[in-house]
Amino acid sequence: MQLIAVTIVLALVGALAWLLKSGRLPRFSTHASAVSVETAVSLGERRSLVIVAVEGRRLLLGVTGTQVSLVTELHAPAPEAPRS
Repeated sequence: MQLIAVTIVLALVGALAWLLKSGRLPRFSTHASAVSVETAVSLGERRSLVIVAVEGRRLLLGVTGTQVSLVTELHAPAPEAPRS
């Protein structure tokens, strides 16, 4: 009985792996929409300022080759004035 159960589980895992590899099942990623980079400005060799949006907050980050630091939290961007 246990041999049958193990065989069925292994067959299901193999089938799911094959379906994912062949592209027949969608791949879901929660990380794609959780964080977005709005803009990045290089400040020289391996240094930059980056504005990211995370859970409704906008953060200005300082990024180096070995560190990421929060510079400040930004307010929501002002709406653009209508052009006439």
